[in-house]
Amino acid sequence: MATQVLGNRLKVARAERGLSQEQLAGLVGVTRQTISAVETGLYCPLALLAFLLANQLEKRVDELFFVKGEIP
Repeated sequence: MATQVLGNRLKVARAERGLSQEQLAGLVGVTRQTISAVETGLYCPLALLAFLLANQLEKRVDELFFVKGEIP
């Protein structure tokens, strides 16, 4: 069975709000490296972080995150 991965629109949403990775990280209580890893798909955030990010970016979670294809 193939594994599904989580895609995101975090970078675009962050830019729309005029926030740097560091600023957004401070607002949600993580490091800039964590924001970078989420944006590049290297880290799949827990539900709590996904909701915190959505709240700070004034988006719904499903506007920021989506199931992206499959990895065989």
